[in-house]
Amino acid sequence: MTQVLLHGVLHATIYDIDHLHRELLSNIFHKVVEGIEEAAGFKKTASRLYATIDLEKTRVGRTRLLDHRDSSSSSNPQWNESFHIYCAHVASKLVFTIKVDNPIGTELIGSAYTPVDQILHGNVVDRNLEILNHNHQPIHGASKIHVKLQFYHVTRERCWSRGLKTPDFPGVPYTFFPQRKGCKVTLYQDAHVADSFTPKILLSGGGHYKPQRCWEDIFDALSNAKHLIYITGWSVFTKITLVRDVTRPKLGGDTNLGDLLKRKAEEGVVVLMLVWDDRTSHKLLKKDGLLATHDEDTRNYFVNSKVHCVLCPRNPDDGRSIIQGMEINTMFTHHQKMVVVDHKMPNGDETRRRMVSFVGGIDLCDGRYDTQDHSLFRTLSTTHREDFHQANYKGATITKGGPREPWHDIHCKVEGPAAWDVVYNFEQRWRKQGGEDLLVPLQGMNDIIIPPSYVMFPDDHETWNVQVFRSIDGGAAFGFPESPEDAVRSGLVSGKDNIIDRSIQDAYIHAIRRADTFIYIENQYFLGSSFSWYSNDHIKDHDVGALHLIPKELSLKIVSKIEAGEAFRVYIVIPMWPEGYPVSAAVQTILNWQKRTMEMMYIDIVQALKAKGLMEVNPKEYLTFFCLGNRETKQSGEYEPLEKPEVDSYYRRAQESRRGMIYVHSKMMIVDDEYIILGSANINQRSMDGGRDSEIAMGGYQPYHLSCKKPARGTIHGFRMSLWYEHLGLMDDKLYHPESLECIQMVNQIAERNWQLYISKSMEGDLPGHLLSYPLGVSSDGRVVELHATHHFPDTKAKVVGAVAELYPSILTT
Repeated sequence: MTQVLLHGVLHATIYDIDHLHRELLSNIFHKVVEGIEEAAGFKKTASRLYATIDLEKTRVGRTRLLDHRDSSSSSNPQWNESFHIYCAHVASKLVFTIKVDNPIGTELIGSAYTPVDQILHGNVVDRNLEILNHNHQPIHGASKIHVKLQFYHVTRERCWSRGLKTPDFPGVPYTFFPQRKGCKVTLYQDAHVADSFTPKILLSGGGHYKPQRCWEDIFDALSNAKHLIYITGWSVFTKITLVRDVTRPKLGGDTNLGDLLKRKAEEGVVVLMLVWDDRTSHKLLKKDGLLATHDEDTRNYFVNSKVHCVLCPRNPDDGRSIIQGMEINTMFTHHQKMVVVDHKMPNGDETRRRMVSFVGGIDLCDGRYDTQDHSLFRTLSTTHREDFHQANYKGATITKGGPREPWHDIHCKVEGPAAWDVVYNFEQRWRKQGGEDLLVPLQGMNDIIIPPSYVMFPDDHETWNVQVFRSIDGGAAFGFPESPEDAVRSGLVSGKDNIIDRSIQDAYIHAIRRADTFIYIENQYFLGSSFSWYSNDHIKDHDVGALHLIPKELSLKIVSKIEAGEAFRVYIVIPMWPEGYPVSAAVQTILNWQKRTMEMMYIDIVQALKAKGLMEVNPKEYLTFFCLGNRETKQSGEYEPLEKPEVDSYYRRAQESRRGMIYVHSKMMIVDDEYIILGSANINQRSMDGGRDSEIAMGGYQPYHLSCKKPARGTIHGFRMSLWYEHLGLMDDKLYHPESLECIQMVNQIAERNWQLYISKSMEGDLPGHLLSYPLGVSSDGRVVELHATHHFPDTKAKVVGAVAELYPSILTT
């Protein structure tokens, strides 16, 4: 069978199997003695039937489990489950596999097949497919599986490659939370913005973009709450202060976060916290845990106070096998970062209250406070004297001096109806893992806290339409529907008894497919679509398991624009390396997955350019990767450490060369300057899967600022330009047109100049900008290669291309 690209949406329904022979089932089921399973406490996960959908070797769907002891399920198992599957896969066949699940693994019954070319043109395929064994012979009893299939090519989608175009865009379909109108969104770059950061960015209507201050706004929101404060975090550290700018003092601003929350609880505010329980933070291990989340310290800080702080492990959904449950519990995290408070009304009325929510990438913990200067050394005696963070060099402490690890991040405040969806997310999580029922009964307080309602008038040109997205499953959220039919109606994915919300990935896919002229991404990680990698070594791509579609969707978007002869650019900013020791096995493995992801995209682009006869065009003029770094000359009066790092250590080299990476922790994508997604989710399988790390994000746009007849010039445009001003250190008219060849060439040239200054042996002054070319090259056939003079990151022996460590399971590093 010929392999073809299936790019679009596949609607699939698995109905049932006819005449599944009891003798066949009996032989399989009794390979594991169920009496022993149940005696060992495995009763709820005893052997059950399920079916999977694969495009070639890539899993794209999975049914719930059916108990074979039900007589109707044993001979005629019926699922009647429907799937909405985003596809960006090259395949020759669809594979339906029937398996038996038990607590220690799975057993194969058989598989059925249908060629992809039979569904490619959109016709409905409704048939009974013969189930074959591993020798491709009919299984005993000649059973068949009844399926219905219909494929919609991506070009049939209403907004394919056209942008939003209309203020009536209904939002991303098939999601748990619908799009909400009448909202207000405040966008934040970094935890703080100094008064000296003043980019001149003109918006439509004649106004100028004004950067906002995240931690100051969170401090004000916490301080003014009267009824509730809800917080979730990967890490929450009680000793941090949110207000640190001495030129902008606030009453009580010197109070640390822990004391502020205790004070609010004493005032009668219900303060509830859900903090990820890092299972490595055990008294026999390092107190802060391997990831230094301070979870034990944070819980202990609030003991005997009125603040209710619950440490939450990432529990598996009940439908998982014992082995899968152990994987989830030990390998994955609660990664949502959100604050919810009651707040005064937009007109200033303090007696009536409404909900305000903060979501994004910034945890309320140490090391996160930073400004657009991202200083390495100059704040060590002031802002960062008590908040020194450097996780990339062994033995780094304030007593040994800089460089500290500068932190770049993105967050937002949501007001209006969508803020209530963030509230509901917290309530679902608290009811699942919070223990006591301490939630404020909001539905009974309509006289004080108004129900969800618009905070912006429909004719206000600054109004927002906002949709909340998540990666989460029934192991972390209470109240998900149990039946697959109800799950589908709620925009959830039903599979093997674990109900999943993975709408963040869906939102990214939908936005990329809509994109018309350019995409700008900042993310802590960038790896995925391993089903489409072009590895030419011992790695088996289909076994890696980084199956989310985002990188492949990006490359297919660029390819479609090349084929159409239309301008399109993708700019991606990532860290130099994932936080941690750069030579460690985990970091090196992630870097190698990242390299393979980049390579897949560049090979796609180069092949498309060659097909159009554009042999000499640089693929980096369509897709380009950057990182952030800083380099500072020494100033008089600068902090002088009492000790020195170990001689010839990476730490010592970085200190002497006066340079260091700015850690990119953002999780954001801007499309055509009219739509933005931001939240806690990284571009990796952990964040996009739905059954791994728990995440939350928002997607939004301003209906009066779309790129219909002219470029969008609303808040999202201003935010993107402000970020570029922060990274480039300059403004230029070309930056207003990121889709143009002139813009991407200029940005690439500046970033390459900055990289050369960053790695040079001598320095004459501070680095003029923070944006650096990511130090990898692209060959004529699209392969990603080491640069001649940069095999390792500066001051280290860590390979830029990374190296796969066989000892790490890919589920941990993807």
